[in-house]
Amino acid sequence: MILAAQNAGAATGGYAGMILSLVLVFVFMYFFMIRPQQKEQKKKNAMLAALEVGDTVLTTSGFYGTIIDISDDTVIVEFGSNRNCRIPMQRGAISVVEKPEDANKPIEDKKSK
Repeated sequence: MILAAQNAGAATGGYAGMILSLVLVFVFMYFFMIRPQQKEQKKKNAMLAALEVGDTVLTTSGFYGTIIDISDDTVIVEFGSNRNCRIPMQRGAISVVEKPEDANKPIEDKKSK
């Protein structure tokens, strides 16, 4: 009888430890995997929402171009100095945006800091 009570207590403690370890694994996954990915997605969505005509972009395929027209889910990007190279693409295919006013700013000396 006493032995059965001790075994039941050990089993309950084992379940508590297992549940605690599972909770710790999920907390770890949230803070080191899910949360940073959500932050990155919000940042990208904000960048794509701020697209304007005239912005210089880098596509996911590695091409630099200038946006000449924007519609709901597509943008028309002009590549190179040839005015005839205009390609429609999805907004999601843009990885980096450089605003024209950012390009005009002088580069600061790193030694002066």
